[in-house]
Amino acid sequence: MVIPYLRTILVTLLATVLCGCSWLSSLYDSAFGKEEERVDVTQFARWSDGKPRLRPGVAVIVNVGVAGRQSSKFEALVDQNGDITIPYLLKEPVHCDNMTLDSLRQKLVKAYKEFIKEPQVSVYFAPFDELTGVSPYGTVKVLGEVQRPGPVNMPPTMELTVLKSLQAAGGFRPFANKRKVQVTHCNQDGTLDRTIVDTVLIGEEGRGDLDRKLMDGDVVWVPERMY
Repeated sequence: MVIPYLRTILVTLLATVLCGCSWLSSLYDSAFGKEEERVDVTQFARWSDGKPRLRPGVAVIVNVGVAGRQSSKFEALVDQNGDITIPYLLKEPVHCDNMTLDSLRQKLVKAYKEFIKEPQVSVYFAPFDELTGVSPYGTVKVLGEVQRPGPVNMPPTMELTVLKSLQAAGGFRPFANKRKVQVTHCNQDGTLDRTIVDTVLIGEEGRGDLDRKLMDGDVVWVPERMY
């Protein structure tokens, strides 16, 4: 009489394996993770034309004057609304988010013409701290298994590679997968290009040609090593 019960148990187990394999696979994945898992970086990636632009947190220095007279020089910070406030000269804030320096200069000249005949205006970026400031040249997001995940400023030279961005983020955490660093770039049409960079080959074999050059808006994601 024991055999029928054993047969029932075996059939039940077999049915569980065959019909519930997806459930078992999900359980395994939740416990141990997937080596090929990719993070969704759509919310971080953005397209950029590579030109330095004004954005919240960026500071500019403005010179305003008239021919034959001493000019007024001051520094203005772009606020969270994308505006700069010019004390004593213009009554209202000037919206300049995502504008180039030349576009802002032209906008200021037009505004000053209401008060000054032939205003002389020059605008340039104020110096910024590459570690704590906001770069007008853009930022790269470094996420995942790094010591300090977050934005990394693009330097004025626009020369930022995967390895340099990882160094700026404090380097790898102990269980980082150094062979499968994912770089996501957003194209002008909104599509995303993803590239896998093997930093071990770059370091151990001197394959500097594999160290990808980054652009404003790129996302660098370091996955966790599963073994």
